[in-house]
Amino acid sequence: MTKNIAVIRGDGIGPEIVGQAIRVLDRVAEVYGHTFNYTDVDMGGCAIDKYGDPLPQSELEKCVGSDSVLLGAVGGNKWNDVPGNMRPEKGLLRLRAGMGVYSNNRPAKIWPQLADASPLKKSIVDEGIDFIIVRELIGGIYFGEHKTEGDVATDVLKYSEAEIERIGRIGFETARKRGKRLCSVEKSNVLDSSRLWKKVMHGLCEEYPDVELSDMLVDNCAMQIVKNPAQFDVIVTENMFGDILSDEASMITGSIGMIPSSSLGATSCGLYEPIHGSAPDIAGQDIANPIGTILSAAMMLRFSFDLDREADAVEAAVQKVLSEGFRTGDIMSVGCRKVSTSEMGDLIAERI
Repeated sequence: MTKNIAVIRGDGIGPEIVGQAIRVLDRVAEVYGHTFNYTDVDMGGCAIDKYGDPLPQSELEKCVGSDSVLLGAVGGNKWNDVPGNMRPEKGLLRLRAGMGVYSNNRPAKIWPQLADASPLKKSIVDEGIDFIIVRELIGGIYFGEHKTEGDVATDVLKYSEAEIERIGRIGFETARKRGKRLCSVEKSNVLDSSRLWKKVMHGLCEEYPDVELSDMLVDNCAMQIVKNPAQFDVIVTENMFGDILSDEASMITGSIGMIPSSSLGATSCGLYEPIHGSAPDIAGQDIANPIGTILSAAMMLRFSFDLDREADAVEAAVQKVLSEGFRTGDIMSVGCRKVSTSEMGDLIAERI
């Protein structure tokens, strides 16, 4: 199999962690007889420096024309003073919209070897943490009108029934493949957009009689994720709520550096990235955790390329390395051996 992958190394630690994911993909190609061709794409702060634009149209077209996109991270303090419409993060929003990826799936799973790294009590962790947040990605307040007039700033949160229905279906279909429990999260006691969200979700429920649908207000959900995460199987929610809840969920698993994500739309061309940021404070030091990016590459193999065996091999290699006691600094614990970013990438690749 030959696949063309657009690679956005980005800013901060992005180039370091993406480099290790490519190291693992190359090993997969070697072992299983595939060919992965990589095309580098500039996006974020590095694109601002080079082009004066966080994502030039020519760079976006490289992504849209690929079989999938692997992204490290973008942004950093260096670009804090650029105009709002030109910030590095605007490149990411433009990329998501240009690719038409409207569903961001973020798993929150505790690796048994890292149970002690969770900030939650052992009794809670022992109940199990294994759920997915399905986040609507190209609508809501992030894509609404933003304006500042004098001393008043306004951001518009808007959703249509069609936008809610298509992400709702992803939530139901995901739950159908897992534990058949779907929790729809909104703020319907305050927001009109959330009341529409709830109405559409309950309308869809009739098409999925095998899935148990529940509703939860977003503030309660934020509390329940740390109080009793075992109650969740699949959570589906709008853009901003999903952004916040998925970051919270990542931390109860021990480290934000461990969590991958996939963003998909109507085609198999997806966007795969770890959920953490560019961490400019540790960039260039070879100490960042590349596992979230490596697991994102595994999700690419599974969901965009239908290479389940290869994805299983990557995940098993991660499991083996952790079981052998190798750790980057963010997940370090007593009795384990601390390794660098590049060493962790090599260890995982060697075990495929």
